Amino acid sequence: MKKQISFKNKTLLITGGTGSFGNKMLRYFLNNTDIGEIRIFSRDEEKQDRMRNEICDSKVKFIIGDVRDYESINKAMCGVDFVFHAAALKQVPSCEFFPMEAVRTNILGANNVLNAAENNKVGKVVVLSTDKAVYPVNAMGMTKALMEKLMMAKARADHGQTTFCATRYGNVMASRGSVIPLFVKQIKENKDITVTDPNMTRFLMSLDESVNLVLYAYENAKSGDIFVQKAPASTIMDLALALQKIFKAKNKIKVIGSRHGEKLYETLVNREEMAKAEDLGGFFRIPIDGRDLNYAKYVTQGDKEISKEDDYTSHNTKRLTVDEVVEKLLKLDFIQNELKQK
Repeated sequence: MKKQISFKNKTLLITGGTGSFGNKMLRYFLNNTDIGEIRIFSRDEEKQDRMRNEICDSKVKFIIGDVRDYESINKAMCGVDFVFHAAALKQVPSCEFFPMEAVRTNILGANNVLNAAENNKVGKVVVLSTDKAVYPVNAMGMTKALMEKLMMAKARADHGQTTFCATRYGNVMASRGSVIPLFVKQIKENKDITVTDPNMTRFLMSLDESVNLVLYAYENAKSGDIFVQKAPASTIMDLALALQKIFKAKNKIKVIGSRHGEKLYETLVNREEMAKAEDLGGFFRIPIDGRDLNYAKYVTQGDKEISKEDDYTSHNTKRLTVDEVVEKLLKLDFIQNELKQK
């Protein structure tokens, strides 16, 4: 990752900052920038304590709070220059069985973050979204889709003091709850590798790449923008075969069928968005829909360009071979650490 613009005397707040993304982003800023202060906001005191002992840096401030509580996030945002909003309920099955909990965190919590940022005149807010927000079929995706709509509504209503934008990406490799740690665990315990659907495809994005995407959005966004990073994809079967190859494993691969709420492939940009998206080489910039409540624009006037476009999905992006997946996996710290412990 290249060094970014100067952050001297700036204050960053990361909500959900004890998660995989927060840890990686925190270390990036401490190692590569001249930032003044980083506030880690989360409700998990155990993870905060562990993080505090590992980091030991006076620039890092830890705040116990919950995005569901407006007062706690509003107070934490006093004097903040920019915000990366990563706090969310992310597990598809958990959100399916407890959808109101997903609503409280992913929608109402995000709304609290946006309102607190506006109230405190924060310069920029980047909210982290997901491919599941595109054509959502599960509660997690539905709540993230509404989070994006809240961001765009705030961008339309704001008078220029705060830039609101979003990033959207698929599953981050080896992050909490992703399939790679599960497959590695099954391999090491000599259990069957449980593949849901061999033809299911997923974008392959590293944690470093997710950090780069958020930093790119921070530096380039206009209010209301959504940024997507182009990424290659793999089938779940090829991912399992690649891990077998890396660990020289002979575990049986067992097909168990899709889980509740799972998609066959990921969509990062739908065709309506592709019709207006700006291709920036390694990224797509999706500008805000600037239409108002003039219903003729929605009902009587169509857009011929939409019909010409395809969605940007893990089915039609670059498909990696097993060997290419092996090469990408071997760059992950998680895989290297697991190989050392073999």
